Amino acid sequence: MGELSQADLDELVEEAIVDAYGEDEQLVGFYTMIEENLALPFTTMVLGVEVTVESIDLTDCGIAAICVRGTHRQPIVILDLPLPAPPPPGSEWISAYGRWAGRR
Repeated sequence: MGELSQADLDELVEEAIVDAYGEDEQLVGFYTMIEENLALPFTTMVLGVEVTVESIDLTDCGIAAICVRGTHRQPIVILDLPLPAPPPPGSEWISAYGRWAGRR
């Protein structure tokens, strides 16, 4: 998928938060859209090490990708997660979440 325009991202933001009241409900809206649309699992590189993103979770820090390598599991804030090239289907929701988070 190519780079989304600001207008496209704004449309996704509106879709995620349409029935949400307050930041907590809006965050849950983004979590739901990412969880439902992001193609999992996928592999990516974190600090030079290949990891598998197995799931998405809500944490005290926001939405996190649960990254696995061997027996180790680590949540990484999804906005800090380097995506592979090409990014997995549904990653546009991560971009929309980043746009929303940047406006708060």
